[in-house]
Amino acid sequence: LCGPVVSCSVLLSPKIIENDLVHEINDSKKISEKKRNIIANFIKKYSTYSIGIATNKEIDEVNILQATNLSIIRSYDKFKGCDCLVKIDGIQTFELNNKSEFIKGGDSKSISIAAASIIAKNWRDNIMLEYSKLHPVYSWDKNKGYGTKKHKEAIIKYGITDIHRLSFLKNILCCR
Repeated sequence: LCGPVVSCSVLLSPKIIENDLVHEINDSKKISEKKRNIIANFIKKYSTYSIGIATNKEIDEVNILQATNLSIIRSYDKFKGCDCLVKIDGIQTFELNNKSEFIKGGDSKSISIAAASIIAKNWRDNIMLEYSKLHPVYSWDKNKGYGTKKHKEAIIKYGITDIHRLSFLKNILCCR
C-alpha cells in the first residue's frame, strides 16, 4: 500500500558457486527475513549489482506495471554496455537489449533472477524500516508497507502519508 517499487540487476561472479550458501538462493518470498538478509549480503559480496527505484508517486502516475518496468530499466542502466543475456521475471512488456529473456515465475527458475529478487526485497524492506521511524503508527517495520489488518486500521485512524500509493488505497478510503 505504500513505498517505492525496487528492482535489482545483478551479475553474479563465478566464485559464488564455491560457497554452499549459493544453494539457499531462491524466490525472495520463500525465504525468512533473517535468512534473506544473510543471503542478500552474500550475493552482494559475490556480484556486481545495481538498484532501480520507482517512487510511490510514479506508481500512482503510470500504474504499478509501468513503474516496475521503469525501476528495472533504471537498475539495468549500469550494465548497458554489457552484452550479456538478461533474464527478467515476468512476461515481456519491454526490452532491455536484444538478449532479453522474460521468464514467468523466474525467481524460482533462475538463480540470477532469484538473487536480484533477494537484493531488491532486502533493499525495499530497509527503506520501509527507515520510513517506519518517521511514521511508527503504520507498523512498517513489521509489515513493510503491505496491506495487513493493522496497516489498514492505521490508515483509517490516522490517514495517509506522502509515502502511500493513492492508487492502491481506493478501496480502503472509499468504504469508511
